[in-house]
Amino acid sequence: MRVALFVTCFNDTMFPETGKAVVRVLERLGHQVDFPLAQTCCGQMHFNTGYRPEAMPLVRGFADAFAGYDAIITPSASCAGMVQENHAVLAEQLGDAALRRDVADVVPRVHEFTEFLTDVLDVTDVGAYFPHRVTYHPTCHSLRGLHLGDKPLRLLRAVRGIDLVELPGAESCCGFGGTFALKNAETSTAMLGDKMRSVVGTGADVLCAADNSCLMHIGGGLSRLRTGIGTLHLAEILASTEGGHA
Repeated sequence: MRVALFVTCFNDTMFPETGKAVVRVLERLGHQVDFPLAQTCCGQMHFNTGYRPEAMPLVRGFADAFAGYDAIITPSASCAGMVQENHAVLAEQLGDAALRRDVADVVPRVHEFTEFLTDVLDVTDVGAYFPHRVTYHPTCHSLRGLHLGDKPLRLLRAVRGIDLVELPGAESCCGFGGTFALKNAETSTAMLGDKMRSVVGTGADVLCAADNSCLMHIGGGLSRLRTGIGTLHLAEILASTEGGHA
């Protein structure tokens, strides 16, 4: 199987360790992972803010960069959702028959990381060891967009040494929502406050999720309150082993 990592521009710029963690896990499971250097943004921020014409070249670039791979794996439920749900919409709007064919070919091979492990590889135990108290936040895109359900939790439950605790009100939005947090700062901050109270109440050492964007938002609030609670992408927990990183 030819596997490619779609790291996303957000992770590549701000959370590169998450991409490295995905590669470590997949290599541990016996897969060689390519990183197509031509990859850029998926166009989500353009699409969501009404700049559809500006997103068109990014859709074309994505289809070109990942052509020929059997599986394209991303550690972002948000960006996976953008590709799976909206690239075809943009290709149709552009009226380019060749692009429609290319998008229709590549999109079914795009998988969010936990979805790929559980549904495609049929794996839940990836050999991880993480002896810490952890709680999991299901981001809106993972919960309502991709409908990942308990797939991330199944992977976390198989981690040796972990103390996994339930997050009260887990399905409530953290208030990030991309530009929502900027345009509706007061509402976003109120939602963040509710989420942080739930996280602190678990007594967890670490909060994890399938999207670093939401973790950045919640983690920033937790840090400003000096709670001592860290944030980690789920992939980084799965990459952790008893002797350190694999």
